[in-house]
Amino acid sequence: MRLVFCGTPQFAVPTLESLIAAGHEIALVVTQPDRPQGRGLEVTTSPVKQRAQKHGLPITQPEKIKNNTEFRKQLEEIAAEAIIVVGYGRLIPPWMLSLPPRGNINLHGSLLPKYRGAAPIQWAIAEGETVSGVTTMLLNEGLDTGDMLMERDLAIGPDENAIGYGERLSAVGAELMVETLRGLEAGSIHPREQDHSRASLAPILKKEDGLADFSFSAKRIYNRLRGFQPWPGCYTTFRGKKLAIHAARPQASAPQHGSGSAIIDGDRLFVSCSGNSVLELLEVQPEGKRRMSAGDFLRGYRPTVGERLGS
Repeated sequence: MRLVFCGTPQFAVPTLESLIAAGHEIALVVTQPDRPQGRGLEVTTSPVKQRAQKHGLPITQPEKIKNNTEFRKQLEEIAAEAIIVVGYGRLIPPWMLSLPPRGNINLHGSLLPKYRGAAPIQWAIAEGETVSGVTTMLLNEGLDTGDMLMERDLAIGPDENAIGYGERLSAVGAELMVETLRGLEAGSIHPREQDHSRASLAPILKKEDGLADFSFSAKRIYNRLRGFQPWPGCYTTFRGKKLAIHAARPQASAPQHGSGSAIIDGDRLFVSCSGNSVLELLEVQPEGKRRMSAGDFLRGYRPTVGERLGS
């Protein structure tokens, strides 16, 4: 097929590669504009743009697309059979949805209708799911509410975080997109309406989502630590300052004090949580300091047994 590919993050790169390998013509790659990032505010190009450049593909990076007449004219002249959308980062406007004969085909990182929204992989892990997956669907004007084409599940490892799972899932999704296009060409795939009554949301992550709530069980906090990677991660407060939690593990153990209280055993540090559980902190980072083991933290800051973490 003659295609337009819209994508931005690393998650989209395997799909672009697979479409090229399968012999599809990528007439245009649409990705987010280059933006300053990091402390040095260096201008950074998206992973999709970097890969498209390696293949010598035509690229456009419109700041806005809803009422962009120049962009619309460009797509109309290309006359693609389908527009592929993978993590592009912009809502697709109605004129673009109706443009190609086979529609706008999206690869979504969950088994729809569960986890509709901007962060499906992160929230699935944060909510303790043991299986998630990918879905190909036809975009409409709703938030991930379009008709489904194909889906494939993938187990989530008990200690797997969103970064590692996302990498594995992107490879599965790339294969699924190629299969979807093949099935559409053969007429063997027919769109299926989602069961909207089973929908759940995976909203864009906020910094506050990473705040550890020790009134939760240790397992639930651990799942959020795994899910909210690479950002916002997981953090608490200690003596009025932020304490990032980089590595931890949950354990079943009757807490000795109230939720959020420190438990110290030699060079090991635990925090009391709900449900007769404790969270062992393995690697932390005090505000303005380097990452360190729990043992180094104990030696440097000397918390007392029962001292509270969090507000």
